[in-house]
Amino acid sequence: MFEDDAALALHALGWIVSDEPRAERLLAMTGLDPDGLRASLGDRATLAAILSFLIAHEADLIACAAALDVKPEALAAAAARLEGNQRMDA
Repeated sequence: MFEDDAALALHALGWIVSDEPRAERLLAMTGLDPDGLRASLGDRATLAAILSFLIAHEADLIACAAALDVKPEALAAAAARLEGNQRMDA
């Protein structure tokens, strides 16, 4: 499931960075700079933070889910698995 969750988080990141103010908000909320974000894209914690960023702002969560053609709940579940809060086979 990790690879699927990671892919979903990366697609979500693509959606986030398509809007400069939203991308700047992500960087401010995570404390990362663009280089740090790129360097940490293989880290579960970073991928979880990307999805948690969306979950924290319902309008973005819904818009991203629609753009990616997934349910908002799928993004939230992926975040939980990446954070280690749910079994990987759940």
